[in-house]
Amino acid sequence: MRNCVLALSVTVALGAVLLAPPQTWAGDKEKAVKMVNNAIAYYQKAGKDKAFAEITNKKGRFQDGELYVFVYDLSGNVVAHGQDATLIGKNLLDTADAGGKYFVKERIALVKDKGEGWQDYKFKNPVSGKIEDKTSFVKKHDAYIFGCGVYKK
Repeated sequence: MRNCVLALSVTVALGAVLLAPPQTWAGDKEKAVKMVNNAIAYYQKAGKDKAFAEITNKKGRFQDGELYVFVYDLSGNVVAHGQDATLIGKNLLDTADAGGKYFVKERIALVKDKGEGWQDYKFKNPVSGKIEDKTSFVKKHDAYIFGCGVYKK
């Protein structure tokens, strides 16, 4: 009888896991939008140099675990990056992600066309160290693209 109850408990628990809706990342997506808007507000208040330095600061206010802000100009140059300061000054216009997508070209086209939006691509997760699927909220402000992404799990 005890084995039967245990088997039933395991079956119910497994069924709950398998039937659960996939994670929507809604909370993290909301955080990403908020971080982008906060970075833009800080840029407006503190100026470009101070804002880009704070965005690049790995212990700064624009970091939250896997979430971090990045900024590109409209030519594809990285001007601030919350996880990889070595990218600053590099032009990534012709860089493809692990799936072959020219994500910077796509990002520029998106903000030029719509002003803001979500973009899917693959990028290295700073926490896991692995290339993972990512969706980023990007928004044009002045001559820059501010963004923050969520790694899909």
